[in-house]
Amino acid sequence: MRRPVVLITGASGEMGHGLITRLAAEGARPILTLDLKALDPSLGRLVAREFTGSVLDRSVLERILSEYEIDVIFHLAALLSTRAEFTPVTAHQVNVEGMINMLEFAQSERQSHGRPVTFLYPSSIAAYGLSDLATKQMAGKVKEDEHNKPTTMYGCNKLYAEHLGRYYAKFYKQLSSEQQGGRVDFRCLRFPGLISAVTVPSGGTSDYAPEMIHAAAEGKPYACFVREDTKIPFMAMPDGVDALLKLAAAPSGALTRQVYNVGSFAPSAAEIRDLVLKSFPDAEVTFQPDLKRQGIVDSWPADVDDRAARADWDYAPKYGLESAFSQYLIPTIRERYRRA
Repeated sequence: MRRPVVLITGASGEMGHGLITRLAAEGARPILTLDLKALDPSLGRLVAREFTGSVLDRSVLERILSEYEIDVIFHLAALLSTRAEFTPVTAHQVNVEGMINMLEFAQSERQSHGRPVTFLYPSSIAAYGLSDLATKQMAGKVKEDEHNKPTTMYGCNKLYAEHLGRYYAKFYKQLSSEQQGGRVDFRCLRFPGLISAVTVPSGGTSDYAPEMIHAAAEGKPYACFVREDTKIPFMAMPDGVDALLKLAAAPSGALTRQVYNVGSFAPSAAEIRDLVLKSFPDAEVTFQPDLKRQGIVDSWPADVDDRAARADWDYAPKYGLESAFSQYLIPTIRERYRRA
């Protein structure tokens, strides 16, 4: 029997860096990656094999299926929120059609090898859509099944992909007379804004927080595209990686749902600015709200209710707001630009 392996799509992105590093250190399974571009050599040496290609290319997926026995999939490949608004059809292709391809891939693995396939999917607070600021203020910490009316193409894609995951996990070909041999074990995290010290922000609408820190470390002025009072939840990237791995390892019987909120801290943009200035006193941070992007961020919750994750699989982020900055973000980003 071939040794089971883990597959990561979109592996060269912000979360892929941390996930590859952690999985390689654990050494439980060889790692395969699928991305449009090659990994950084420092990451490439940690994986068993890189496949260069798209989740829309079924021939690549069939090749992987024929050569490997995969029992865990981290489907990270996505077109992020800002780019998705400029190219909504492409976003739908990547984020929805790519998701269907990967779910079909997982189902084929399940049927051909007779082994459960755990499918981890990072969703987003973009799946929420609150109608106005008054509603946002009254809503407080939003639960998973509340205010699911996204206003962006990315949010629509993510919410629909969550439903596709539920379908493949519970109802796949439910009218078929043929035995399906089990279904995909779909598990999803609805992430807040993720802040990484290792990679540069790459097009998320919540990226004003990491952009502010990176600009300060580089000595560049930064004009924040949201108001000072703007508030959404955030999380340090290591806690996001930890959450994915912890959910992947959780016994299926302990899970009461398939989509879980996770959160950590929910500062205003002004609070982020103040922390940046505390570490970089000479930084130039101004606020020049972009009304369109501001409208999107205003439709997202000020915070999320993650009690289900804490109860079902002991989710507990390591970093709060102060410790995320003082122990992780500022030291790592400062060192990055010192070496540049």
